[in-house]
Amino acid sequence: MGNCNACIRPEEVSKTDPQTKPRKPRDERRPNPYSGSPAPIRVLKDFFPKIRISDKYILGRELGRGEFGVTYLCTDRETQEALACKSISKKKLRTDVDIEDVRREVTIMSSLPDHPNIVKLRATYEDNEAVHLVMELCEGGELFDRIVARGHYSERAAAGVARTVAEVVRTCHANGVMHRDLKPENFLFANKKEHSALKAIDFGLSVFFKPGERFSEIVGSPYYMAPEVLKRNYGPEVDIWSAGVILYILLCGVPPFWAETEQGVALAILRGVTDFKREPWPQVSEKAKSLVRQMLEPDPKKRLTAQQVLDHPWIQNAKKASNVPLGDIVRTRLKQFSIMNRFKKKALRVIAEHLKLEEIEVIREMFALMDSDGDGKITYDELKAGLKKVGSQLAEAEMKLLMDVADVDGNGVLDYGEFVAVIIHLQRMENDEHFRRAFMFFDKDGSGYIELDELREALAAESGACDTDVLNEIMREVDSDKDGQISYEEFVAMMKAGTDWRKASRQYSRERFKSLSVNLMKDGSLQLQDVLSGQTVIV
Repeated sequence: MGNCNACIRPEEVSKTDPQTKPRKPRDERRPNPYSGSPAPIRVLKDFFPKIRISDKYILGRELGRGEFGVTYLCTDRETQEALACKSISKKKLRTDVDIEDVRREVTIMSSLPDHPNIVKLRATYEDNEAVHLVMELCEGGELFDRIVARGHYSERAAAGVARTVAEVVRTCHANGVMHRDLKPENFLFANKKEHSALKAIDFGLSVFFKPGERFSEIVGSPYYMAPEVLKRNYGPEVDIWSAGVILYILLCGVPPFWAETEQGVALAILRGVTDFKREPWPQVSEKAKSLVRQMLEPDPKKRLTAQQVLDHPWIQNAKKASNVPLGDIVRTRLKQFSIMNRFKKKALRVIAEHLKLEEIEVIREMFALMDSDGDGKITYDELKAGLKKVGSQLAEAEMKLLMDVADVDGNGVLDYGEFVAVIIHLQRMENDEHFRRAFMFFDKDGSGYIELDELREALAAESGACDTDVLNEIMREVDSDKDGQISYEEFVAMMKAGTDWRKASRQYSRERFKSLSVNLMKDGSLQLQDVLSGQTVIV
């Protein structure tokens, strides 16, 4: 099976309605709505079970792992070409939203033209267990890791990366695709050569758009979100904002809009005040700063287009840009940025992978209990009555917020998939047992503390050796009582503080930020508590 258009009619999707089947004994029931179906769910349009990926390719060692899939080294049996295969387990696709994400990713990657800076989808396969996406192999490492490894890092190098990111955005927009999740870790180098191509690799949150079309779904990674995303009224200009955040980080090593809490991050983004005073900004050229300002323009109508970014004098004259190193401070910040989030990402993945099937079963039963008329949908009144039945102490306003957060398609009712998705992902970051499991993954000797060697071992297994100085910095940041080790309480504080730059779960990020936005939009205005002044800020 070659590249395919992954569109599929809604009626072809096998949905599980808890009311349509006789209730099985507890030990026989399967909580995944798709794993118990007589016929496996079809994800792709062209599903040829007799054509197997193993007929054409040899799957080798694991290259990476996400919440839904595992990426393997993949070798073409005929040509011996090394490729990458992302295998997405059907058992992990718990909701219609998850399935639609996979379909759309395949459709978009198939529709984009060949481009030296966009990873190419070579083929798609599907069997009863998984969907397999065979793509170009990018083995040169992540953007920031390459930068810090080089030692010499300058404005000229940052301009080269900025040009590549803008090229990707221009190509996407010219083909009616809005990326919606541009961030440094979604750019990998093709190989380890000095002048290797930098490629955009992840289109899992991308969507097709038409000129003038507006979107309201809150997706993406918090630090790279444009203000209009939080306001739930946006178009393709959001990609330029995200590219501007990447450029800001490339030039100084930290995000432009940062805070310890989600609300603080949102406030910083909505205020749009960019700091050009901290080091090394005084040494950065005015042309570079002017480009960053124009990409981080709060008004999307005034923000540069991708073509205007490429036409900017700093990009046009990149070879004349300063080649003087930006200094160790930038490299050190970039290292910390990369590894600290590797720590959080690994912890979130452990939580995601060990979510018990029984936990999902409880949610299934809760849905059946609340769906009093058995139509497979939960209205607000049913939700309210159901929450009271299970002893919930939620106030009326909180129940309304839960309804707003869970109702992804905005039709006023919750289907089974929406209900399961939001409950699982909201619970995941509040459940002590989940944090314990993740903590124990790092605490190999069971001492009750994560020590430096244990942290190094866990992260080295993930991405190779880690710089000792950077690990020490991370330990110092998380170790609040300064005893040289991370206690369980300190670990939980780290996981709950601020917003992770690399959410392991797209759904979690999506739901939490939709919740945040709904909270902010009370009375038709954006109201945020300013931690510094204690005043409520109306944006």
